[in-house]
Amino acid sequence: MRYLSSRLTTAAILLATAHTVSAVAIPPLPVKRQSYNGHTCTRTKVAILGAGIAGITTAQALHNQSISDFVIVEYQDTIGGRVHNADFGKGPDEAPFIVEYGANWAQGLGSPGGPENPIWTFEKKWNISNTPSDFDKFLTYNESGAFDFLDELAAFEAIMDKLDAEAGEILLNNLQDRTVREGLSLVGWKPEQRPNPRAADAVEWFVWDGEQSYTPAESSLVFGAAVSNFTFKQYSDENNFIIDQRGHNTWIKGEASLYLSEDDPRLMLNTIVTNISYSDQGVIVVNEDGSCIEADYAVCTFSIGVLQHDVVTFEPALPDWKHTAIEMFQMGTYTKIFLQFPYKFWGNDSALADIQFFLYADPIQRGWYPIWQSLDTEGFFPGSGILFVTVVNRESYRVERQSNEDTLAEVMEVLRSMFPDIEVPTPDYIQYPRWTQTPWAYGSFSNWPPGTTLEMHQNLRANVDRLWFAGEHTSSSYFGYMQGAWFEGRDIGGRLAGLLGAECTNEGPGDGACGEMEHYETLHGTTTADEYDIGNGWDTSSFQEDGVIVVSYDGE
Repeated sequence: MRYLSSRLTTAAILLATAHTVSAVAIPPLPVKRQSYNGHTCTRTKVAILGAGIAGITTAQALHNQSISDFVIVEYQDTIGGRVHNADFGKGPDEAPFIVEYGANWAQGLGSPGGPENPIWTFEKKWNISNTPSDFDKFLTYNESGAFDFLDELAAFEAIMDKLDAEAGEILLNNLQDRTVREGLSLVGWKPEQRPNPRAADAVEWFVWDGEQSYTPAESSLVFGAAVSNFTFKQYSDENNFIIDQRGHNTWIKGEASLYLSEDDPRLMLNTIVTNISYSDQGVIVVNEDGSCIEADYAVCTFSIGVLQHDVVTFEPALPDWKHTAIEMFQMGTYTKIFLQFPYKFWGNDSALADIQFFLYADPIQRGWYPIWQSLDTEGFFPGSGILFVTVVNRESYRVERQSNEDTLAEVMEVLRSMFPDIEVPTPDYIQYPRWTQTPWAYGSFSNWPPGTTLEMHQNLRANVDRLWFAGEHTSSSYFGYMQGAWFEGRDIGGRLAGLLGAECTNEGPGDGACGEMEHYETLHGTTTADEYDIGNGWDTSSFQEDGVIVVSYDGE
């Protein structure tokens, strides 16, 4: 599929909507001219690299400002990026279910009288089927079976309120950031000192790791708390699970259909970018099949995982400030392992019939197949026999490297320990993505590491000459969330519209919402050279010689 013509019929890609697609004028074919290494390049004003939320929204922002001279280049054969689904198992009619490998929840919907999450606005607009997650339908287990530690979950949620307050103090008073683990310790949460340490591990994983895909020790306190608050306190604490059998990406395809026509030559699917040459005059994009695109501007919406894997070369090499920002950020992985059983073995007891979540506390390893969700429940896929378990981060890397059979053996051992009095049947199907190995993603979503300042992150956002960047990872307020990708795509589209002569209508704060982005060539630390002295415990003198720190000792 990757080598198919980039001009596939988009009728199967763009959603048929109430808006008349035929009313969208089909633009003339992009101008071509001899331009790069003997190849005939497509000429356009803006090359948008990636057809996920950020890319589709960038194009829509340009379209809304009457700029139609752009192309969208996409590795996959469809629109949506990491809002990605797959066929799984069999339904009553023998047809497979559609399950979401990627973004599966609309999170932080909105509240009466308050702002509404734009993603939720689109979910409603395109009638995306969903069911609210009900965390009251929640049971806990350990290696011996059902074991009630919901009180530990309540205790941790109270601790999180204290953690938010601590993060706010650090931010408002310009104090040094710390890890979430350090913050938890300072507000009184130490799992090994809890009455049941393994239960404490499990609830901590559920609340933190399961949301951010990294451990508390690997996450920034200030920005980790902020991103959660922007979504769940600014909008609402609701999480709605997407069950739409058209696929969650239906709303993205729907928005694209408002400005992309059937057979639109501006949508180049199955096209793999290998090289980006940029300057203050323009950008040339070279693809694996030898084709090329010459643009006044380009927007790179590749994930931070793709950027860190160096699968695309930049000419010239990205400047140090940009390269450092890319390498300093984190790409997390969130792996859902889907199982379809011949029947709902976990629903024999009426008390279990409508349970949505099962949290497992492993006696040895934190994060070992911890959170299970039933889809054979009213409002989801009743009668399906589908259960899925989620792992993240290091466990994602591990299970994604091993076979389905090895993973099945591990999950069955856990299930049979959770339900010792029930005969747990072997599932008919097991299936899960390999996000860590997927070349157009290399992970699921980003996370903010400790020690990364807002200025460091701004360097991740900032353009380099006429090469721009957008995606959930470039959002300081919503990194890791769909709304982050949407806001960033809208912002960059608006900025480029202004640079191309249209009115920049961005609604961002201050004058930074239009035009070139600020970046920081040099980022300084918090300790000056003269403070490295004996008074601060620095009992040697040091200096730099030829780029190497040389240490000399006073005395013998």
